[in-house]
Amino acid sequence: MGRRKQVLDAAVSSLHSLGIDAYGFEGDVCKQEDARRVVESTVKHFGHLDILVNAAAGNFLVSAEDLSSNGFRTVMDTDSVGTFTMCHEALKYLKKGGHGRNSSRGGSILNISATLHYAATWYQIHVSAAKAAVDSITKNLALEWGTDYDIRVNGIAPGPIGDTPGMSKLVPDEIKSKTRVHMPLYKEGQRWDIAMAALYLVSDAVLASINL
Repeated sequence: MGRRKQVLDAAVSSLHSLGIDAYGFEGDVCKQEDARRVVESTVKHFGHLDILVNAAAGNFLVSAEDLSSNGFRTVMDTDSVGTFTMCHEALKYLKKGGHGRNSSRGGSILNISATLHYAATWYQIHVSAAKAAVDSITKNLALEWGTDYDIRVNGIAPGPIGDTPGMSKLVPDEIKSKTRVHMPLYKEGQRWDIAMAALYLVSDAVLASINL
């Protein structure tokens, strides 16, 4: 799901080349009618909904003094309100049981957050607030929906991920070289790292590790 058809088409084409049955739906997570339509279209196309991954985000560098209320609200709507809206619209399908079969377990939700709000980050007050809200949504839904419907709700909070448009837009090269010395492995993360963590969290492997 995304707002840009060209990006969706490229992603679907890439998945098709791997033999994966994929379909892209245009929609904006800030609009509840889009969220409902895409969730319903997904279930209609595939027959069931097992996993929801919330990764929509907006970001730009701005000081708190120069940030408008509209700019703050836009990021909050995309990151936090959008995450809740997608979860809410997907709930009735996820609680029927994951993996498209009659199961006592529900489906799985994975929310992508960040680490900006763990301390404080220059010129990121809007995103820090939005990601803190995403973390709170994740914890509360894990409590409520995990208890009521056995739906697993997890989150991933990436640090700097090097091969992303966000890093190239938000962090100049001269700053990148100075910040690497403060990273545990002296290097930025890669999208593959996040992909593998996501795959683990939504798979049955995580259940096996919990039961050990």
